Amino acid sequence: MATETSSRTARLDLADQTLREFTATVIGVTDDGVVLDRSAFYPGGGGQPPDHGVLLWQGVQTRIVGTRRSDDLVLLTAEDDPRPPVGTAVVGAVEDERRSALMRTHSGLHLLSGVVFRDYGALVTGTNMEPLQARMDFNLLDVPAGFKEQVEELCNAEVVLDRRIDVRVLPRADAFAIPNIIRTATDLVPPELSEVRIVDIVGLDTQADGGTHVASTKQIGRIRVAKIDNKGRGFRRLRIRIED
Repeated sequence: MATETSSRTARLDLADQTLREFTATVIGVTDDGVVLDRSAFYPGGGGQPPDHGVLLWQGVQTRIVGTRRSDDLVLLTAEDDPRPPVGTAVVGAVEDERRSALMRTHSGLHLLSGVVFRDYGALVTGTNMEPLQARMDFNLLDVPAGFKEQVEELCNAEVVLDRRIDVRVLPRADAFAIPNIIRTATDLVPPELSEVRIVDIVGLDTQADGGTHVASTKQIGRIRVAKIDNKGRGFRRLRIRIED
């Protein structure tokens, strides 16, 4: 897959989700961060939080604590850390434990939405995640007896099957020709996008998505449905935890 670009920054994170270290050049400095010509830091979006990590330059370490999207993709630096000046060559290092946990969690949410859509016909109305825990809201009118236990069992059966998780980019028309490609109650794909990134849990779930994912369902780990909340008529919130 070719790298993608967010403003002036080439998105290495979407080209290779396993990449944790990279070299880059500083092309912009702001009051709160830096802009790089290329970056493997996932900037956040679709419910997935941004990566953390460090930049190493001229014997100095600068911590990256988030991202701000403006005209450029700004990597936010820790408040008291120095920022490398424009033109500086840096080595970027993504915090592996956080990124890997978020990849497992994001893939777990896709698996959950695939199971609930397949077996209960419900669409997603909202989602949010932190490392190894998340919530997903569904437009589910009726909750059958034993629903919590059934969903957990069905999800973990899909984990055991070790389904491959593929990522590809398609022209917009080709992507929207895939049945049920949008699993949310509203279409969140910006109309100006000519290409759409697709995440496919082979045999279970295919969705438009811009986040990072593990390579197979077995890598997610065990999914535990911790709680189900009633968020109003026809809306249910499932809270999950990802376990080893």
